[in-house]
Amino acid sequence: QMAGRSIEAAADALTLHQHVLYHQSKLYPGLEKVLDAISLASKIISGKVRTMGLSGVVGKTGEKNVQGEEVNILDELSNTVMIKRILDSGEVCAVVTEEEEEFATPSTDLPGRRGYVVSIDPLDGSSNIDCNVPIGTIFGIFPRTSAGDGKGTLADCLQPGRNLIGAGYVIYGPSTMMVYASAEGTFGFTLDPSVGDYLLTHRNMMIPNVCKNFSVNEGNTAYFYPGDLALVAWLKEEDKETSRPLGARYVGSLISDFHRNLLYGGLFFYPHDKKSKKTPNGKLRLLYECAPVSYIAKMSGGKGSTGAMDVLDVVPTDIHQRVPIYVGNKDWVERAESFVRGDYV
Repeated sequence: QMAGRSIEAAADALTLHQHVLYHQSKLYPGLEKVLDAISLASKIISGKVRTMGLSGVVGKTGEKNVQGEEVNILDELSNTVMIKRILDSGEVCAVVTEEEEEFATPSTDLPGRRGYVVSIDPLDGSSNIDCNVPIGTIFGIFPRTSAGDGKGTLADCLQPGRNLIGAGYVIYGPSTMMVYASAEGTFGFTLDPSVGDYLLTHRNMMIPNVCKNFSVNEGNTAYFYPGDLALVAWLKEEDKETSRPLGARYVGSLISDFHRNLLYGGLFFYPHDKKSKKTPNGKLRLLYECAPVSYIAKMSGGKGSTGAMDVLDVVPTDIHQRVPIYVGNKDWVERAESFVRGDYV
């Protein structure tokens, strides 16, 4: 009986392609092709993740990316596959990615309308690859702002998160799952290996009202500014009225931490600190990490903030710009903002 219900559920479930086609294609023609490209690339990555030790994708390339970080073999593969598949969709004029210093554009002879810009972190949490911790892909989709259907411009790429028309992530865990958010809400699709497609399994995802966990690298508290130190201490105090202390959960992969908090309720933050003069504004990147997850949070009833303003209102000045981030349950993000301001009572 259980097997029968499972087969029936799979037969009735919408695919990711169908979902986008039904909900967004009238307003945004060709958007389903962009999601198809990201979907296909993620399936390739998922296959490599599942056989990392067998397929020769474990270890470093010996190179460093534009961020100054050591590049893993799987990083390089994921970046190459994502860029190629997205640009080959014929609908994208530019791709901003963590691994490339400049944004990528399609060759001029590729047919298509090219009305979208994609910002993407091809493999979030890649420092955890070799120890088999869940990792992910993060992406945001913007409408093109420049005229024409040729290559995109820098101005097309430097858009605030408010301009996003969709954002999502793929988490490569015990199952591979894509979460996609748009003005219609947030929906989760699980990859069914038996049919080779993402099927709708989570409808209208909303962050629970109760905030259960907080996620922060407490190993960095020696470098925190006073507001963030006070926030961490406050989250660990006992207070029944505010359901404290919260549980501490930190994986070190943004998407793993964010996904858990989306499902169970929680606050993730990575503040700016005194640790590195090279990254005084925090570690996480605005265009392909902070803006997409803040958009997903917003569409799920939550919020993303820099501590001083809504992440979605930050106008980027560089494609690799970094910002501090506090994201999750809206009321707890606003509490965190008050600590950053120094006016929490």
